[in-house]
Amino acid sequence: MIPAFMGLGTPEIIVIALAILLLFGGRKIPELMRGLGKGVRSFREGMNDISSEINKADSDNRDKE
Repeated sequence: MIPAFMGLGTPEIIVIALAILLLFGGRKIPELMRGLGKGVRSFREGMNDISSEINKADSDNRDKE
């Protein structure tokens, strides 16, 4: 069974997938997913950079005390 995602059931997910397939076509979907993957990867790298900066600043403050 597919777990519920934001209250969507299996029929709704199938309708959305078919609508996306009709709108973009089979050839364009891999490109869209690749772009989405690059965006998610970039977001994660940015979050990791922010976390490391916060940790670095926290450790610098502890060293000064």
